[in-house]
Amino acid sequence: MHKFIKTILILIIPLSLLIACGGEDYTPKERTYFRIALPKKEYQSFDTTFPYSFEYSKSAKILRDDRSNADKYWINVEYPQFNATLHISYKVVTNNLANYFEDARNFANKHMSKATAIKEKTYYDEPNHVYGIVYDIKGTNVASTYQFIVTDSTHNFLRGALYFNSVPNNDSLAPVIDFIKQDIDHLINTFRWKKI
Repeated sequence: MHKFIKTILILIIPLSLLIACGGEDYTPKERTYFRIALPKKEYQSFDTTFPYSFEYSKSAKILRDDRSNADKYWINVEYPQFNATLHISYKVVTNNLANYFEDARNFANKHMSKATAIKEKTYYDEPNHVYGIVYDIKGTNVASTYQFIVTDSTHNFLRGALYFNSVPNNDSLAPVIDFIKQDIDHLINTFRWKKI
């Protein structure tokens, strides 16, 4: 009798589990990402002995670019909380502005194979002699989603490119990318050339 009860239990338990789990209306949950807490928008001035100044986010810090090929006025605007860096390079214009524009366009177009679109937006601030182009690069696996150039069209040229220090997954990074894009737009709007 004892063996009979054991056999019945062995058959009933798996059968009841199958019946309990079987439903026609199962819907898998959508893939989600962690919520990212974004800091309050506050800005501070970068106004040093460099030939340019601007305002940047208080959630970022500025470090000199320490690579061996970096020029004197190259900097990185670091976002430690987001593991992101806005690389900024500066060049003096000596009858080579067209070359700098072409280089910047080539850098943006390097992402074409991963991009779904590259939107160009021009910027003109005639009173302050700040003219530029912003490259908004769309795509899930694009390494640099936002790049820009500014110039006074005669003496100075500056290029910026946003990179995340991780494998690109711009769907999950979308809130952070939008947050930093606003900071970059603020940087451009407050950008000024200085005589050194």
